[in-house]
Amino acid sequence: MCRTSIPRVGPTFRPLPPGAFVTGPASTPHDARRRLLVPVLGSCGIVAALMQTVVVPLLPDLPALTGSSASTVSWTLTATLLSGAVCTPLLGRAGDMFGKKRMLVLAMVVLSIGSLMCALTSDIAVLIVGRTLQGMATAVVPLGISILRDELPPAKVGGGVAMMSSTLGIGAAVGLPLAGLVVDHADWHMMFWAATALALVVLTLVVLVVRESPVRTPGRFDVIGSLGLAAFLVCLLLAVSKGAAWGWGSARTTGLIGAAAAILLGWCRHQWRARTPLVDLRVTTRPAVLLPNIAALFIGFSFYANSLSTAQLVQTPEASGYGLGLSVAAGGLCLLPGGVMMVVLSPLSTRLTATRGPRFCLGLGAVLLGLGYVVRIFTSHDLWTVIAGATVVASGTAMCYSALPMLVIRAVPAAQTAAANGINALMRTIGQAVCSAVVAAVLTTYTISAAGRELPALHAYMVVFVIAGAVAGCALIACLCIPDPVGPTAVPIPAPATPADSRPLAPRPDPTGRT
Repeated sequence: MCRTSIPRVGPTFRPLPPGAFVTGPASTPHDARRRLLVPVLGSCGIVAALMQTVVVPLLPDLPALTGSSASTVSWTLTATLLSGAVCTPLLGRAGDMFGKKRMLVLAMVVLSIGSLMCALTSDIAVLIVGRTLQGMATAVVPLGISILRDELPPAKVGGGVAMMSSTLGIGAAVGLPLAGLVVDHADWHMMFWAATALALVVLTLVVLVVRESPVRTPGRFDVIGSLGLAAFLVCLLLAVSKGAAWGWGSARTTGLIGAAAAILLGWCRHQWRARTPLVDLRVTTRPAVLLPNIAALFIGFSFYANSLSTAQLVQTPEASGYGLGLSVAAGGLCLLPGGVMMVVLSPLSTRLTATRGPRFCLGLGAVLLGLGYVVRIFTSHDLWTVIAGATVVASGTAMCYSALPMLVIRAVPAAQTAAANGINALMRTIGQAVCSAVVAAVLTTYTISAAGRELPALHAYMVVFVIAGAVAGCALIACLCIPDPVGPTAVPIPAPATPADSRPLAPRPDPTGRT
């Protein structure tokens, strides 16, 4: 019998070998959104960090501009610090429960309203309220980190988280020179008009690009725990930030510290007993989570000392014998190379975290922080050496900030990512508040008379650098004690993939019925 050969119509499908990967379609709406996710969320973090430092160059002139006292004007910084510290863990927990994008949009809307209030007023009371609203946006960083964990492929999570975490330092480094330029060349309200426009642009991008994460934590929101945490943070941070002005032995300062201790004890007891606590202390007190939080406290302190001292050091009049007499804008520009290095080092930090682990990256960053302050101690007379030392400190900070969220992510369940990173960011904020109080106390203790006024002596800055370097050493010790995570909450950190959209493709069936 003669067989007729019938040509097969259509493509021949062959099964792919196990583990094979093929690239997906050239472009899909989901792929486009995913590519924009890191830049958009990073922009949120930079804008939020800008608000922390944007008012600093204005502080010397604000009493005359608003008709208020210097102590009242200082609340424009204190209020932002307090609201950021209180809202970061609260919005992080609310994001885990009710939607991370929803809380992110809320934070950016409040930031826009606060910036607009500051742009429209010269009244100090309204200005403080606006600054309080701006501080709420600090929560966007842990919320963004949690969204990245939920939305990105595992191989890209490390890079996205590193960049998101670094925005805290990038925004702080960029904010001072930009604000200084505005103060030197335009009306001070323009600074807040620019902040309003920037916040609205970023808010629009969030609405268009970021999708709501499906990962949620069921349960009821812990209102009592939220109020308790807010009361504790307000008492603690008020005492720390105002202790130098009120007197560390004054009734107000000691009373606030005592109240903070009492509230903390009651709050911890409530959290242990609550069915759905605001902060799961059973997870938070594990060494794999607790030690990164302690390290974050030290890193926040050590990094902030660099920001507080550098601009002030180079702006000191030349009559002091060590100052360079630079303008506000020029003093802020000394921190700009450090901000650039934080951007540049984020990919390297991601690679180190993937190949050597986040603990190695954190330890290396802490060592760089300490070395940066060694440089600062011996080279604080020439502008280029001041910039070099500040840049080394910023480089170490970039590596630490990249590693800390990954240490937290791999040690907590996915449903608690935003809350856990909110606590980690809170510890950095507390470290910065303590650093501000310590630096202020040191700079007012060691003074000299020059240019017709009292100025910090060069020895005061050396003491600050020694303290900050020692604190970086404490961060290194905490890092070395962090255990490797074990159990179901451990999250592997894969190396970044080379193909942008590599995904496994299941073999299709052959139309002929053969396999």
